[in-house]
Amino acid sequence: MLEISNLNQFYGGSHTLWDVSLQVPAGSCTCLMGRNGMGKTTLLKCVMGLLPAASGQILYQGRDLRGLPAEARAPLRIGYVPQGREIFSQLTVEENLRIGLAVRRPRVRDVPEQVYEMFPVLKQMLRRRGGDLSGGQQQQLAIARALVLDPALLILDEPTEGIQPNIVHEIGDVIIRLNREVNLTVLLVEQKLPFARRVASDLRVLDKGRLVVSGKIEALTDELVRTHLTV
Repeated sequence: MLEISNLNQFYGGSHTLWDVSLQVPAGSCTCLMGRNGMGKTTLLKCVMGLLPAASGQILYQGRDLRGLPAEARAPLRIGYVPQGREIFSQLTVEENLRIGLAVRRPRVRDVPEQVYEMFPVLKQMLRRRGGDLSGGQQQQLAIARALVLDPALLILDEPTEGIQPNIVHEIGDVIIRLNREVNLTVLLVEQKLPFARRVASDLRVLDKGRLVVSGKIEALTDELVRTHLTV
């Protein structure tokens, strides 16, 4: 579904991504891992058009995303939950969710009931402002907002960061359900090893901006952790 080929990216004079080539197979839950500062978020931002790539291809369902503006992703059914969530804190939960309806094709008027089934707490808080929610509830809102788009590909940047354990488990349940029951393709950056092993089917590891591991999640061995993930 998503195929990245020979991708290079620079921050000023710093070469951050080095000829990165990786695939996210349709129907997979692919976990992108690596130590801090290894290029994971940069890669996602290149896919989303939030950072320019110097060279390479980013093919989504056979279409090259490079050159398309960032706002073109949502109509292509790519949902994105950035690190830090970035919900609209002054808008209500319902207003946050309804933002995604504008880009759906065909148009729908109401937030799909399935979203509330997955995150029932949000239905109880529709009139509450996003900024008044707990961190875990805000993360649930950010994921739900992306799901309103009816994505074919869902991209999550560290969805468990700073979240209390019970909501981490609930988010894992939702990802598993979406991936295995709804067949939604998922690409996520994650640092928590138990969470990655629980939800992911495939593994990609970046080290100093280079892809060093590509395989099934079973490749996430203790030796690999020591070599590429332990600080």
